[in-house]
Amino acid sequence: MDDRSSVCSDDDIAEVYQRHVDTVYRLCFMYLKNASDAEDAVQSVFLKLLKIGKKFADHEHEKAWLIVTAKNYCKDMLKSWWKFRRVRMDHLPELFNSENQEQANELMETLLALPPKYKDVLYLYYYEDYSVKDISAMLNRNESTIQSQLANGRKRLKVRLEGGIHHVRSD
Repeated sequence: MDDRSSVCSDDDIAEVYQRHVDTVYRLCFMYLKNASDAEDAVQSVFLKLLKIGKKFADHEHEKAWLIVTAKNYCKDMLKSWWKFRRVRMDHLPELFNSENQEQANELMETLLALPPKYKDVLYLYYYEDYSVKDISAMLNRNESTIQSQLANGRKRLKVRLEGGIHHVRSD
C-alpha cells in the first residue's frame, strides 16, 4: 500500500530537488523578479520541505505542494519591509530554451507585468502545464474563475505584446 512518496533521507531530498528545482526557481523569479531573491526563496522552500519531512501521494502532489509553498513564501517576501528597502533589478535571466530568445524574454517580461490573478494562472497553465482543475485546487478558486482569468489574461497579454511589437510576426 505504501506507494506514497516520503521525503526523509538526503537522497530523497536530492531527488525531489532535481525533479522540481527549475519549476520552483521560475515561479520564485516570476514573483520576485530578482535572481538572488529567487535563489534564496528556492533554498527556503526546500529547507521547509526538509524540516517537515512531508509525505506525498505521488510526484504531482509533491510538485503542487512545492508550487503552493513557493508562491506563499514569495508573497510573504514581497510584503516584508526588507523588500521595500532594496534596489530592484529588472534583469530577466534566460529561463527558456527557444529559437528566438528575444521573443521568449519579451513574452515572460510581459507576463510578469500582468496583475497577479492573471500572471499566476497563465504561468501555471502554459509554463507548468497544469489543467484548469488543478490550478483551481491549488489557488482555491472556482474553475469558472480560472477559465475567466485565463481568457482575460490572454487578452491582456495579446494587447500588451501587440502594442510593444513593431515588426510583422509570421504565425
